[in-house]
Amino acid sequence: MAAAADAAGMVTGAAVTTRLVAGALALALLAPGGYGAYSYLHAYDLYRGFPPPREPAGIPHGRLETIGIYSRALHQRRGYLVYLPPGYEAGRARGVRYPVLYLLHAPVGRARNYALAGGLDVRVDKLMARRAIRPFVTVLPMGHGSAFGGDHEWANARAGNYEDFVLDVVRDVDGRFSTLRARRARMLGGLSAGGYGAANIALHHPRTFASFESWSGYYTQTPTYTFSGASPALLRANSPAAYVPAIAPAIKRLPFRAFLYQGSRDDVSARAMFAFAGELRAAGVQTQAAVYPGGHNWRLWRGHFTPMLEFASSSLEAAR
Repeated sequence: MAAAADAAGMVTGAAVTTRLVAGALALALLAPGGYGAYSYLHAYDLYRGFPPPREPAGIPHGRLETIGIYSRALHQRRGYLVYLPPGYEAGRARGVRYPVLYLLHAPVGRARNYALAGGLDVRVDKLMARRAIRPFVTVLPMGHGSAFGGDHEWANARAGNYEDFVLDVVRDVDGRFSTLRARRARMLGGLSAGGYGAANIALHHPRTFASFESWSGYYTQTPTYTFSGASPALLRANSPAAYVPAIAPAIKRLPFRAFLYQGSRDDVSARAMFAFAGELRAAGVQTQAAVYPGGHNWRLWRGHFTPMLEFASSSLEAAR
């Protein structure tokens, strides 16, 4: 009986050892897979499922920098990304001043998505090498990380004075870099809620910006997120589709350009966009509007990034 018990114990011990070894092997096999899954998800988060942008050899490259500032509007440290085009340093040494394209990200996203998912720096380098665009500085205010789920909509509302933060960035850029300090040398663009913010801020400050681009933006404000509980007057003051007719006389005295587009399966109706485009034209704004195949995502925005850079180049005052 004792021998049988010992034998049974040996069998049980062997089975436990086998399971332990098998478990250890499984962990060893799974560990690289787990890392691979993490790497894939991390890469997807960075590049939104697209291949990482690659700088081509044999052409001049610009430089992407992160700049920290203190925002008086938000009463805290903030920052922005700036892409200095190829030849910027040599031009600055000669006294050249550059126009600036400001791009607003969706507040629930990040400014760096323009470079990682959109390939901003690579696109600028390629287009400049082909002389398809003129040189300009690109600035990406970093607006993530606020209350209300992060969706402050680049407005002065409950989440903070994010419209004024954009103006803080403009002042810092003009004081720090070799820029043309004129309205016709500044364009404001953005995607999703950043597209709404671009239209709203540019129209609020027509003496600061002379043009704007709205990629999948919207033009009427609702009492949600940062505007939760807002008065009808505040909602109207932040609804470009509502207030453009009232400011039309002031806009008509200034040259102004706009480009609006939506995806065919976007979150905002094409009818609303075209109606707003009609209001802009009636106010004297030279406006282009289009609907492209696609939804409210980076596949749409990435696919039309290059034409938007070309529109910026043609709208901005040339570097001099």
